[in-house]
Amino acid sequence: MKTCLVVDLGRVEYAAAWELQRRVVAARKAGAVPDVLLLCEHPHVITLGRNGKLTNLRASSDLLRRMGVALFETDRGGDITYHGPGQIVGYPIVDLTEHRRDVRWFVSQLEEAMMRATADFGVVTKRVEGQHGVWVDAPGGEEKLAALGVHVSRWVTSHGLAYNSSTDLRFFDLIVPCGIAGKRATSLERILGRAVNVNDVRSRLAEQFGAVFDREIHAISRDELNEVLRSQHSDAAMHAEVAR
Repeated sequence: MKTCLVVDLGRVEYAAAWELQRRVVAARKAGAVPDVLLLCEHPHVITLGRNGKLTNLRASSDLLRRMGVALFETDRGGDITYHGPGQIVGYPIVDLTEHRRDVRWFVSQLEEAMMRATADFGVVTKRVEGQHGVWVDAPGGEEKLAALGVHVSRWVTSHGLAYNSSTDLRFFDLIVPCGIAGKRATSLERILGRAVNVNDVRSRLAEQFGAVFDREIHAISRDELNEVLRSQHSDAAMHAEVAR
């Protein structure tokens, strides 16, 4: 079985995580690292995907500034979403040439991993026709537990998933979540009606990711990942020098 490196970044600024993704994507394209899953939480931030519409942002720039919420435009798919403490964000850097060259399949597999992880807590989830993500039935209608938005370049993926573990759902009032009017976001904590340990949920997500993508999970630290990336950069520079 092939390996997937899993790196828990802790709470990290969105811009820093995006830059790290770029470095890992470059290394994955060069074959210097196996598949990698970055897991983290972000400080309050709203991100706009390639298909996003600013009309789905309900807050003024002044209100966002006063609430300490950053705003980023990104190259991922999807519309608008919120990231914040208590939400587990996963960035899978996966070479689909080693799996299946099918973006829809990849998105479906990410949904499957999150659905299985949620089932580990005794919660039934579902997919909704025409909408990505993971959903649950609630008295007021379907609610979204997890969102997806990916980017693929030369069959290597980036961006990924956002799973509401113990997220403060009031921040979703600042947007039309994923551009879908009339639908509410929810969290695992809200569904269960009790406190949830984010570390437990993160562990389940990593485990189910490995199962769905047929990869042996190998956890490494951020420092270890940076060392791998530095070594890859040094090797590339050395080869370039030799080729001159």
